[in-house]
Amino acid sequence: MYVDLIVWGIVFAVMVVAELLSMQLVSIWFAAGAAAAFVVSFFDVELWVQLIVFVAVSVLLLVATRPILKKFRVDNTQPTNMELDIGKTAVVIEEINNSIDKGRVRLSGVDWKAVSEDDTVIAKDSIVRVSEVKGSKLIVMLCKEKINN
Repeated sequence: MYVDLIVWGIVFAVMVVAELLSMQLVSIWFAAGAAAAFVVSFFDVELWVQLIVFVAVSVLLLVATRPILKKFRVDNTQPTNMELDIGKTAVVIEEINNSIDKGRVRLSGVDWKAVSEDDTVIAKDSIVRVSEVKGSKLIVMLCKEKINN
């Protein structure tokens, strides 16, 4: 009997610590299952009954409450608008030459470092289309030769 109490107490403590470290609302349900098995072990029942209580309480609480609690969870991801720039056109404000790591474009009033998608040299004042964004660099391809001034 005392061994069962100690084992369920340890399982409970480990699950609580795991939940405190992860804060993912998973281990807490197993801690509740361990607490239920701990209580059942006071009645000197077989180990297999304690295990069934542990699994049943854990699964029941997980299935019943996790979807509800996920609705209240705050998502801390910060979306960016980088994908919105793909397909837009920009004006080359400094000749783009990948071989000498040179080139800048102006997109929506913002100056960006730019590289040519196919390694061609793109002249200043050309119109380019953004095909990809890599960090703070735009990957572009030529649309038209020059802007009509």
